[in-house]
Amino acid sequence: MSELPLAAVDRIIRKATGVRVSEEAAKALAEQLEEMGMTISREASVFAKHANRKTITGADIKLAIKK
Repeated sequence: MSELPLAAVDRIIRKATGVRVSEEAAKALAEQLEEMGMTISREASVFAKHANRKTITGADIKLAIKK
């Protein structure tokens, strides 16, 4: 089960496409977004540790996305 609110995911899809969205579609996207978020977060954590920081910054996230 995803931790992202389905209503927010539904709005993202509708904003991008302008069409109606099924609950199943919102759930599927939420799962994928959460999976991608976890992967990016793990990579950002590596960057923060390399810089001897305990806090992940926005720059770490952006670097992780680029990688």
